[in-house]
Amino acid sequence: MGYSKYKKLKQVTEKFGLRSEKISFFTQIKPIEPSDWLKKTIEMADTVVLSNEKVKSERIISPILSEVHILHKTKLSLFSGEELNVQPENDLNGPCDFFFSTRPNAYLLEAPIVAMTEAKDEDMEYGMAQCTAQMVAAQIFNQKAGLPTPTVWGCATTAGEWHFLKLTDQTLYIDTKSYYLDRLDVLLGAFDSVIEQI
Repeated sequence: MGYSKYKKLKQVTEKFGLRSEKISFFTQIKPIEPSDWLKKTIEMADTVVLSNEKVKSERIISPILSEVHILHKTKLSLFSGEELNVQPENDLNGPCDFFFSTRPNAYLLEAPIVAMTEAKDEDMEYGMAQCTAQMVAAQIFNQKAGLPTPTVWGCATTAGEWHFLKLTDQTLYIDTKSYYLDRLDVLLGAFDSVIEQI
């Protein structure tokens, strides 16, 4: 069944022996003005029916993450829909919506994976659970490649709402705040704060 098996955070934390803790991730966020291209793209998204995950990913989520990648292209590569198969016996297998690797200009998926983004249609807990399972998989993937990272970041989104997570060792940290599409500059600033810590 793969990552989609994980629908509740408690299910993931119990399965992989994780502790969870809610904390404030960012003491101060410097808003980043979105490019004219991104503003126009988000504006055009309002002209279609955003009725499912696929169209939200194409029209809203992918453009935002592409903008984040453009702002940090000397540091990161962005992947979409790639399979991350590390432990099928634990349902840590299947495609991931989006993730960043610290291999700039990478053509193929290479470690270390440092951030995951999972899109879910109006079900934030499902998105956070699946994202957490993918973060565990990224930890394992990086370790197997001999490139362990102290922290893997995650973000679950419904396109309108974005919620950040981070996994350090066996502790899952959950941000106390959510970020919203109507403050795109703050959302981009939050991603910038994440990447500065990578």
